[in-house]
Amino acid sequence: MTEASPAISPSRQPWPHPRQRAWVEVCEAAVQANARSLRRSLAHGCNLMAVVKADGYGHGAVPVARAAAAGGASSFGVATLQEGVELRQAGLRQPVLVLGNLTQPEELRACLHWQLMPTLSGMREALLCQNLAAGSGRPMAVQLKLDTGMARLGAPWQEGRRIVEAISALEAVELAGLYSHLADADAPGTGLDPLTRQQQQRFEQVLTAVQQAGLCCGSRHLANSAGTLRTAQLHYDMVRVGLALYGQRPAPHLGGSLVLQPAMQVRARVSLIREVPAGTGVSYGHRFTTQRPSRLAVVSIGYADGVPRLLSNRLQVLHRGRRIPQVGAITMDQLVLDATDAPELDQGSVVTLLGSDGGERIDPLAWSAPCGTIPWEILCGFKHRLPRLTSAQAAWDGSNDRAH
Repeated sequence: MTEASPAISPSRQPWPHPRQRAWVEVCEAAVQANARSLRRSLAHGCNLMAVVKADGYGHGAVPVARAAAAGGASSFGVATLQEGVELRQAGLRQPVLVLGNLTQPEELRACLHWQLMPTLSGMREALLCQNLAAGSGRPMAVQLKLDTGMARLGAPWQEGRRIVEAISALEAVELAGLYSHLADADAPGTGLDPLTRQQQQRFEQVLTAVQQAGLCCGSRHLANSAGTLRTAQLHYDMVRVGLALYGQRPAPHLGGSLVLQPAMQVRARVSLIREVPAGTGVSYGHRFTTQRPSRLAVVSIGYADGVPRLLSNRLQVLHRGRRIPQVGAITMDQLVLDATDAPELDQGSVVTLLGSDGGERIDPLAWSAPCGTIPWEILCGFKHRLPRLTSAQAAWDGSNDRAH
């Protein structure tokens, strides 16, 4: 009869080290510096909203929000109700705008409780807010979004003045902002592209009509990261900055004079080195076959972690400033490198998939371009089974790593 295993005290249970396999390093100081640089670049009187939706574009919403606030951000933008609640539960008290559409009474009641500003696209939600806030003893702050050319969320811009007037008549609702979203602000060229110019003109028409009617619409904002970097003509009372906050430009031609520091690095560890002869097929489908006796390195990260399978046979990683090619199909949990020309790479070595190493750098654009997508998707795609470490944590934990 097999004896039961002895009980293990929770304090003595072995626990995987966060750098055991693969991880994301986030430099909070870079986020703070980016927020400060962006804040200084804005038109006089314009405030910075830090957009921390999608878990801070994969960087971690709460630490990013704190760093952005330290750099001068005065408010936060999130996509979902839960993202806003997470900031409040972490003790952040700055204004929070929920950019997504909330339509149910329970959702709007939660906004009132947590003091989050919902985005309105029409009067139905405004009346729900009035009914919910009427008996609460405090007004409910909301913001009205106008559709000026995205055909997504927002009230038709032609109805803007009428809806502002109707919301202003609600005793328990405070209109804290009026905004729209640009569809093509990262278009090539200088100055305003035709679509952005049209959207701004529509936005201006509403603002003029509201002002002539003697109405107050709160904070006016139109620019995303691309609009913010493109021209101060789009700054108004506030800008909503996401991608640039994390040190990435929406397009190479935007904000060239502004210093931005990439805040994310993705690293993984080599789990196995194997020597194979010429003619060896690698990974599923043998999409790569060695042309010489080769030294292959298996790395413990794959598409389940956020490395696109479309990068198979196109990805490179860094080790001590050397670029090492990935070969064969990227699989769910692993990928393979051709380390034949990198004899220093060994089992346990750490490679850099995104970020800097030895004077070389790989940016999200190097992934997004061959995949036919955008850097936003790359940054947001790293899954939560990759631990997030601050740069300080990573430096302390990795002081004896073979990557250095």
